[in-house]
Amino acid sequence: MSKWTTSDILPQHGRSAVVTGTGGLGFEDALALARAGCEVIVAGRDPRKGQEALAGIRTQVPGAKVSFEQVDLASLASIAAFGKRLNANRDSLDLLINNAGVMTPPKRRATSDGFELQFGTNYLGHFALTAHLLPLLRKGHAPRVVTLSSVAARSGKIDFDDLNAKRKYKPMPVYSQSKLACLMFAFELQRRSETSGWGITSIAAHPGISRTDLLHNAPGRRSLFGVVRSAFWFLFQPAAQGALPTLFAATAPAAEPGGYYGPDKMNEIRGYPSPAKAPPASLDKQVARRLWDVSEELTGIRFGQVV
Repeated sequence: MSKWTTSDILPQHGRSAVVTGTGGLGFEDALALARAGCEVIVAGRDPRKGQEALAGIRTQVPGAKVSFEQVDLASLASIAAFGKRLNANRDSLDLLINNAGVMTPPKRRATSDGFELQFGTNYLGHFALTAHLLPLLRKGHAPRVVTLSSVAARSGKIDFDDLNAKRKYKPMPVYSQSKLACLMFAFELQRRSETSGWGITSIAAHPGISRTDLLHNAPGRRSLFGVVRSAFWFLFQPAAQGALPTLFAATAPAAEPGGYYGPDKMNEIRGYPSPAKAPPASLDKQVARRLWDVSEELTGIRFGQVV
């Protein structure tokens, strides 16, 4: 695969997208899509950061079709309200990028619904969001759902006996589980779309190791992860580079349904978009089906039944 960049994005005029996350990779995704002519809804928890993101995009892309919608991925009620607003105000949606996330808070924290914060936000929140937006996506033109995983998924394990880390909480293993779950969700969504006739293409991506505020926001700047992020910033590729696999998955005609994309250099840590190697655990269809069923039980949401 050649060195694919944002200059290779085909015109996106007439297409619409929801991107979760107001900063870092989410901002770069929204900026590139807006620059290509796409109508972009930036979805995030903090209205102030949302407006800052919109201002940043409009500065670089005068006349950009961008708006902000508030949604807290750590709240099923907030996700449901967001989905209800969009379904009431829109006829269709062409692209959903499940990007936002939280990483390795030092102590166990819970969502408003009692889920462990990383599993609840990174995975269950996006699982529920996708279900709520499914009716709009099914009416979209060549609709795609791109879900963000991580190199951390390689060491992940789905612990059905303690999905929400109530018995034992270790920040990194729990984060790895959440990102493995995201990857398995992307693969299972593609399989279910094919068997159920939803007409949606589901693709996974990961950004390698990128220079975002993820390691500063949850662990904190004084944590081990935060110190590494600050002191060794040069080891992390810029967020705009890290966003490329996601943008490839979201827009490139060559992106394969059910595919997985990441950087092509240094064991997928940095570089340009290329097919990523899926961890063996992510390919277990039986576990993926069980995870899907458990996720529907936990969230109280059934795909294809949300209106």
